[in-house]
Amino acid sequence: MKLSRYGDRHGAKIPCLIDADGVARDASAIVEDFGPRTMSPELLERLAATDPKSLPVADIANRRLAPPVAQPFNIWCVGLNYSDHAEEAGLPVPDEPILFNKSTVTYCGPNDDILKSPQMTKLDWEVELGIIISKPTLNISKDEAMDHIAGFVLVNDISERAWQLERSGQWVKGKSFPNFCPTGPFLATKDEIADVQKLGMWLDVNGARRQTGNTDTMIFDVATIVSYMSEFTRLEPGDLICTGTPPGVGAGMDPQVWLNEGDTVRLGIDGLGEQTQTVVAFGATS
Repeated sequence: MKLSRYGDRHGAKIPCLIDADGVARDASAIVEDFGPRTMSPELLERLAATDPKSLPVADIANRRLAPPVAQPFNIWCVGLNYSDHAEEAGLPVPDEPILFNKSTVTYCGPNDDILKSPQMTKLDWEVELGIIISKPTLNISKDEAMDHIAGFVLVNDISERAWQLERSGQWVKGKSFPNFCPTGPFLATKDEIADVQKLGMWLDVNGARRQTGNTDTMIFDVATIVSYMSEFTRLEPGDLICTGTPPGVGAGMDPQVWLNEGDTVRLGIDGLGEQTQTVVAFGATS
């Protein structure tokens, strides 16, 4: 099952089920919206029992493709979680997951612009697998973890490296500017993905391939991440967990390469669709 949403950044969205032909079907008769206040195993079961073609075709003409779930209460991230990315960075493989946050103001649609402010000097890209939580999750075992996951999404974990690494304090500084977390185009529920630890992933900048990877090189797998995080905090329905990136980021290149105004970023993960963003000057986007 694939879920998507359409609508302007502010205002009501149309929650959609995507049918076998790729047509978005309006699911608003079932639920007002897909989000942290409605996400649950019960909702997912009801949606799964619905024939998408029994629903009307969604009126999405000229509408923005929104993130597939409404803005979460929390965006969590795992740093340095690919063995080949750790090698690229010249850093040791961590003994435990490195956790940090992105502000929820970063959350945006998959094709929304990347905003670059005049103070940014090292704007970088990161294709990532995102996990969406389906129910409150606290102190669970690894064996229980998949029962707490609604599904998976494609994420671009945009980073301003100078703020992240050169301005002292926590990584959150370089991760939290508006539009730094394009998410979607859709949420794929667990039944859509045969093996989440064997997904190819890629990212291009201006048509040139920069990242090529696979979730099979993740140091900490999906179930481990969810279980581990639940030891320290309660994950909430709709929460997004960004699980790390493979090699090929701008910071890992020699010489380093950064995003500039006018650059186009395109990325994808097997079974999770594609995104495209354009870098624009902060204030230049509508």
